[in-house]
Amino acid sequence: MKAVFLPAARADLHNVRRYVIDRFGGETWRETFARIQRDVAQLEAFPLSGQIPAELLEIGAPHYRQVVSGMNRIIYEIDDPMIYIHLIVDTRRNLKDVLEKRLLQP
Repeated sequence: MKAVFLPAARADLHNVRRYVIDRFGGETWRETFARIQRDVAQLEAFPLSGQIPAELLEIGAPHYRQVVSGMNRIIYEIDDPMIYIHLIVDTRRNLKDVLEKRLLQP
């Protein structure tokens, strides 16, 4: 399968990049990005390997899955032959809050 970062996920990736570079430097960003790339490649090979996030199951969205990549959660949806990456979020953030904010954005 082929993974595609949707525009919101690309923006998330940009925000993660900015945060990591500002706090930890360019080398840490390169390591973080390499890990995300490896994990997305793993998803392309084994799309069902991700877990269904409990927060999404609770709101009736069992078709979304996640993989944890370092300190980030990658939320994705499988629509054979594609994998759509919807969200990249720090594991320490509350997923429900992030989703609510995302839905309320203009």
